[in-house]
Amino acid sequence: MKALSPLLAVLAIVGFAVVGGHTHAGLVFLAVFVPYAAFAVFLVGFCYRVARWAWIPVPFRIPTTCGQQKSLPWIKPASLDNPSTGWGAFRRMALEILLFRSLFRNNRARLHDRRLVLGEDRYLWLGALAFHWSLLVILLRHLRLFVQPVPVFVSVLSRLDGAFQVGTPALYISDVVILGTLVYLTARRFRNPLARYLSMPIDYLALFLLLGIVTSGLLMRFVVRVDVAAIKQFALGLAVFRPVVTSAITPIFLVHLLLVSALAAYFPFSKLMHMGGVFLSPTRNLANNNRSKRHVNPWNHPVKTHSYAEWEDEFRDKLKTANLPLEAEDARQITGH
Repeated sequence: MKALSPLLAVLAIVGFAVVGGHTHAGLVFLAVFVPYAAFAVFLVGFCYRVARWAWIPVPFRIPTTCGQQKSLPWIKPASLDNPSTGWGAFRRMALEILLFRSLFRNNRARLHDRRLVLGEDRYLWLGALAFHWSLLVILLRHLRLFVQPVPVFVSVLSRLDGAFQVGTPALYISDVVILGTLVYLTARRFRNPLARYLSMPIDYLALFLLLGIVTSGLLMRFVVRVDVAAIKQFALGLAVFRPVVTSAITPIFLVHLLLVSALAAYFPFSKLMHMGGVFLSPTRNLANNNRSKRHVNPWNHPVKTHSYAEWEDEFRDKLKTANLPLEAEDARQITGH
């Protein structure tokens, strides 16, 4: 039931794209106004969320650690799990962003014969890693639609991605990988009882939008062929704010474009914002040097202090009556002050 409303929302977007594109006014609205509005929401929302995170004060070092902190010279520290320098924190962030190191080290816990059994869960790490890298490759390949001339690295990347060419047009490796990983991640939320219990409707919405985008893209490439040159002309017009609506905007392309716009507009308000938040997470990007450097909160207002010696002088008579030792008085007798 949690997945029903997101699925209906995605199907409604598909139906709206198919029905609304039959008139010229509807075509202009869906192919021009909606992408511009979605991109504006994405850009403003993304910048706003990142700026809010950047403005949050972090006066203390609060990194999440799972290794030995640097202390005495003969104790070996965990330079990656508990970095004490900026370079160590950079390496930890690089492994986290590029290879999902914390997800790789994640364990699976379950009850078996009334015993808690811990095991490795590498499939989730492999699926997430393959999905993110294939998505990056696909986004870079799509630059050829918005840039003229096409950058050299985009052409090289396309040739490498289509190295195992099967027929014409070429079957890209990233297309196969991203479709397989999306099916796996979606099936995991349905099959795993714990993941199904913890999942919310918004978690399914992002998966269904991505599945719709990938499926419509593959249909345009292999089933319902479209005029790529005309689509590139339309995309270039969008990029320079001179869009030209032509007959090349077929229903399947409009479905693909509207799903991409919906995902872009939804992005800043979803969990997908971890793409920008991971760089600003103080639990990840800070070095743990609390033992070697004292960190003082600069926002603390001055507070009137009351030392122990002053407190002892204030209650000296009561302390003597109770036969309690007077440390400050004994210290003055020893030092002669």
